[in-house]
Amino acid sequence: MFIIHSYSIAILFCIITMFCWGSWANTTKLSSAKWRFELFYWDYAFGILILSLLLAFTIGSSGSSGRGFLVDIKQAENANLLSAFIGGIVFNLANILLVSAIVLAGISVAFPVGIGIALILGVIVNYTSNPQGNATLLFGGVSLIAVAILLNANAYRQVNKGTASFSVKGLVIAILAGVLMGFFYKYVAVSMVADFDLPEVGKLTPYTALVLFALGIVASNFVFNSFLMRFPFSGTKLSIGDYFKGSIKDHLVGILGGIIWHIGMSFNIIASGKAGPAISYGLGQGATIVAAIWGIFIWKEFSNASKKTYRNLYFMLLLYIIGIGLIIMAKN
Repeated sequence: MFIIHSYSIAILFCIITMFCWGSWANTTKLSSAKWRFELFYWDYAFGILILSLLLAFTIGSSGSSGRGFLVDIKQAENANLLSAFIGGIVFNLANILLVSAIVLAGISVAFPVGIGIALILGVIVNYTSNPQGNATLLFGGVSLIAVAILLNANAYRQVNKGTASFSVKGLVIAILAGVLMGFFYKYVAVSMVADFDLPEVGKLTPYTALVLFALGIVASNFVFNSFLMRFPFSGTKLSIGDYFKGSIKDHLVGILGGIIWHIGMSFNIIASGKAGPAISYGLGQGATIVAAIWGIFIWKEFSNASKKTYRNLYFMLLLYIIGIGLIIMAKN
């Protein structure tokens, strides 16, 4: 199977993760105006599973290193299969809650709060479980990225002042989403082998773990997303029949969104073997700022912002770059 042996390549993979996690939501803008997110999300989940299986049967089963997918899944202990599967369930619930919080409180509140908590908590959880890297540099970098996320939230708030009301419910849901998002990665990481080249018996290779993770997302979607369709936070309730009314383009765009996100997740998990879970996760969750870059330079969401707001945005990007640099240097 394909394995990374270079730390610089591992960092490159983590940077690609940032761009994928910060960019997949752009695909929602390609769907038709009446195609609700709840319907988009079914294809998004299927896209994640499709890519997982594709990787498992190609680069996850080729070469002389590691252990091929089919051999790996046959020898895996049930506890490890379940752990990766639970990781998918936890992520899916967190992601759906985050989207719901955005509907209620707006992206300027929900996204920075949810992802900010996920970033800090996720690095702490993963570092405690597998303490790789210089803690001072790692947490110093995470702190700067957290400040950058808050600056981004403030910029959104200034631009959208007076256009949305504050929602306590949305804030609470965003906090819950962030806590769950901070834990999902650990379930996947602890299910995997410590040495990708010489995998121990009973544990999963990253490609097998990703398949179980994707299965957890799809399976739980029939519970979480079905409930959200019946009791939406915004708009009228939906039925499964509404899903089959979508155009081929709507379905393909949703699958594309899932594939883009999961390229990021796959690259991050593959890189964790060399970089360590805490560094990989910390770099990946810098995706919030990537999303902000899309908003600033591509979608022109800050076209009416004041010079003061733009100064804060540029300061945000500077802190983000420095924070990323510290996390990269944190490797022992």
